[in-house]
Amino acid sequence: MHFATRPAYLYQFTQGTHIVAGIACFPLLLAKLYIVFPALFAWPPVKSFANFLERTSIALFVGISLVQIVIGLLNTYQWYPWPFPFRQVHFALGWVLIGLLVIHIGVKLPLITRYWRKAPDASEPEHLSEAASPDRSRNLEEVRLWGSSRPGGITGRLLDYIDATPATPSRVSRRGFLTTVAVGVTAVVGLTAGQTFTPLDATNVFAPRKKGLGPQGVPVNRTSTQAKVAEVAMDAGWALTVVYAGTEHRFTRAQLLAMEQTEVRLPIACVEGWSQMATWRGVRLMDLADTVGADAGTSFRLISLEERGSFSKTQMGHEYVRDPLTLVALELNGDTLHLEHGYPARMIAPGRPGVLQTKWLSRIEAIDA
Repeated sequence: MHFATRPAYLYQFTQGTHIVAGIACFPLLLAKLYIVFPALFAWPPVKSFANFLERTSIALFVGISLVQIVIGLLNTYQWYPWPFPFRQVHFALGWVLIGLLVIHIGVKLPLITRYWRKAPDASEPEHLSEAASPDRSRNLEEVRLWGSSRPGGITGRLLDYIDATPATPSRVSRRGFLTTVAVGVTAVVGLTAGQTFTPLDATNVFAPRKKGLGPQGVPVNRTSTQAKVAEVAMDAGWALTVVYAGTEHRFTRAQLLAMEQTEVRLPIACVEGWSQMATWRGVRLMDLADTVGADAGTSFRLISLEERGSFSKTQMGHEYVRDPLTLVALELNGDTLHLEHGYPARMIAPGRPGVLQTKWLSRIEAIDA
């Protein structure tokens, strides 16, 4: 694939929006479940094949939606109390949810079409008219909220208890319910979105990362201790190896510093939703590529000193290699790159996920040569 490198904050925006939307789903989904869950106890449970498809798709849709947002939230805290790989499962469940939604809409499409084709005065049965009797307004609300019938037994009694409200002005209306949901969404978003969106940084109370906290004022996800690279990264004999057309070229840190240095302002944006703008300084990757004779269409493989890890090896397409903002970074925010941020050298590029901004660089190998 060819990825866009502009705007430079593209991934910061898209992934931040993804995480914020996922967090907002918690009060929205729970509110929706509160409204519709009595229909789960309808009897008979299956009335037709179409009804079977509808109920099955909804049951799976609800269950998978809950799993999806829960594991997504736990991922932002880098906590994985399950045996399956998060990224692959989270991605696959997204497609399953799309399929289930298509099935549900397809099953309900005749009803949707029939409803919207009706004239306003014929859109509801006569026996549900609010003007039919003094009590019909209340009955209409119950029917619209819960369906044509309510479950019996313990479930019915529980619903009666939940819905029991005194006949006083303090009774909560639908408008009050929607207001409560809106306040809930605003609260969970407002108290976490600051890890991505700077204007909300002051209200970031519950997100796992806080802007400005960390070595050199930038948060850290994976430490040198976790990656087990501290000793080799601090070795005075370190050199960056650039491989093109079978020929290896070695650059010590002193040699890299002696080359033309470029300073850029780019965010480090991680898949967990947090991001931080920072000032980076180092050698443009395109200059290194030109030094070893690489052509404009060459893509590279980036290899870290970290021997194990999902992203110890990453690929960088030629669109990033030839972008003037892509650096082999040697400094961060005016100081020598901190070990936790990838000393002796790391990659930084515009519009690229943080896990692909390889730290503790060891080798850069041409893929197409």
